Amino acid sequence: MPRMARVVVPNLPHHVVQRGHNRNAVFVAEADYTYYLATLSHWKRQLDVRVYAWCLMTNHVHLILCPGDDAGALGKLMKRLAGRQTRYVNKQERRTGTLWEGRFKSSPIQSDGYLLHCCRYVELNPVKAGMVVRAEDYPWSSFRSKVGLEASSLLDHDPCYQAMSAPKQQYRQFVEQGIPEEEQRFIQDRVQCNGLTGGSAFTDEIELRTGLRIEHRLPGRPVKQKK
Repeated sequence: MPRMARVVVPNLPHHVVQRGHNRNAVFVAEADYTYYLATLSHWKRQLDVRVYAWCLMTNHVHLILCPGDDAGALGKLMKRLAGRQTRYVNKQERRTGTLWEGRFKSSPIQSDGYLLHCCRYVELNPVKAGMVVRAEDYPWSSFRSKVGLEASSLLDHDPCYQAMSAPKQQYRQFVEQGIPEEEQRFIQDRVQCNGLTGGSAFTDEIELRTGLRIEHRLPGRPVKQKK
């Protein structure tokens, strides 16, 4: 699939993926995970970026990030995350060189009908990879915080989550339903090519907001809202 130039839109959630160089492990010890999350917690406040979901896998990370009025804050945050983690790991392992594979990938998300589904996709990564049976069994994602199993100062609750009448219970049930294969492929394809995760009307909206022409349009696959 052709890759688009990366588009970042202020005050809009983005699905961000960054992989280890040559898909090598980025996180080995528990301290590696906690250092990354501490860096994310610090710089998201400094740069006014909300964190709606995360999952740190062994050799890559998934984040749902929403920059404020400064769209450039998302890139600044990812640069600091990558740079600081590289220096930390290199110091621990007495090595030099890059830790990450090139630039991160990013997909703006249409909030209505797509945002919760992207969060579910992110938090079910360890289940899909066969690392755990349930999302709540994995300690390095936002799922446990969202369903009230632990507190986190890192997590910002997105507006779709907040709109639920009983968010902790309803979100748990939503994630435990799993992801339909077609939805899984759609979300994965969109972030891999820096595309938009949304329908055709969303593409029109982003073109209007950014003044950019969005190439490689796909017929949007509307994600059904949970009833």
